[in-house]
Amino acid sequence: MSKFKSQNKIKREPTKDKHALVFGLISVFLIGIGFSIITPVIPFLVQPYIVNPNNQAIVVTLLISVYAVCMFFSAPILGALSDRFGRRPLLLFSLLGAAMGFLVFGIGGSLWVLFAGRIIEGITGGSISTIFAYFADITPREQRTKYFGWVSAVTGVGSVMGPALGGVLAAKFGYAAPLYFGAVITLLNVVYGYFFMPESLDKNNRLKEITLSRLNPFLQLFHVLSMKNLNRLLISAFLLWIPSGSLQAILSQFTIDTFNWKPALIGLVFSIMGIQDILSQGFIMPRLLLKLSDKQIVILGMSSEIIGYGLIGASAVFSFYPFFIVGMFIFGFGDSIFGPAFNGMVSKSADSSEQGRVQGGSQSIQSLARIIGPIIGGQLYVILGSAAPAFMGMILLAAAIAVLVKGRAAA
Repeated sequence: MSKFKSQNKIKREPTKDKHALVFGLISVFLIGIGFSIITPVIPFLVQPYIVNPNNQAIVVTLLISVYAVCMFFSAPILGALSDRFGRRPLLLFSLLGAAMGFLVFGIGGSLWVLFAGRIIEGITGGSISTIFAYFADITPREQRTKYFGWVSAVTGVGSVMGPALGGVLAAKFGYAAPLYFGAVITLLNVVYGYFFMPESLDKNNRLKEITLSRLNPFLQLFHVLSMKNLNRLLISAFLLWIPSGSLQAILSQFTIDTFNWKPALIGLVFSIMGIQDILSQGFIMPRLLLKLSDKQIVILGMSSEIIGYGLIGASAVFSFYPFFIVGMFIFGFGDSIFGPAFNGMVSKSADSSEQGRVQGGSQSIQSLARIIGPIIGGQLYVILGSAAPAFMGMILLAAAIAVLVKGRAAA
């Protein structure tokens, strides 16, 4: 019994470190700003290097995909290294890489430099999975969905500020200004973390050694997909992330082509996603957690995204931007409640020494979907029209719900 109490104490003790929680929330806030601040300007940064305007949407989606390709290969490596050496050094390394990626992308000068910036950022893009492992270390198992909701809300605040700020900076100082700003704030977070960030993974809970299989993204995919309590959830999430990656990659181009919007307005629209995170985590998720299970919340989020995709597609068909705005709000609501519930389910499936591995494997699946999604979405956009990626989302989300509901029934 004393041994059990000792182990339980080790698992709960990190939650008393308020500084760890504060640093984690500051980190995701700055990541929210850094990731979203460039979204309104990517098409405008690409435009000078495109001879055929019809190819612009494809190049934009390839820039998104190359980031996901790099993250697919790096996420399991960073996850395994964080299980072995701790979260702190890997988070600092990842954030430093993100800052370098922003800087190179902002300097630009040619398409290959833009791709180089995305590659650098993608290689170190495992900061998200490492941060989820970090929060899993410092929070009690039964409260992780609630804390992941906090993460989503704080990221939402950053995501609200990021696109709007990016649009304003681009309008006043040029299209590269948001990239430089993203690099600066990320570097500031690195400095803060270096001096104040506590390590969250106790040495007793660390992985004793790293095998080559832990560094292989394909084996990590097989590992997480072979977990019976996770495989249907991850397959459903994969089907959700494909159109989500497509939407993220094509959305700026979509608003330019369909509504002739400028960066400042595009930034405000992207902020809708962040607003939904704040509203959902502050007012809706606490009530949902009292009445629904994590899996039921995941299904509700997917259903909302289907409706959102339908309205976004309809806005292109009828060239009616109110449909688009309402659709973004509904899609954003679904996305905001899906994320915390999904990450809570994933984190509860593994112990402390496996958090990096499971989160890295989950991140690899997401990266794989975000490789495929922008490529498919870009081709559908060019061949079938701007509404096609949204209608693809409706079909894949319906399939995702069917997979999850079937698994639930079988269970």
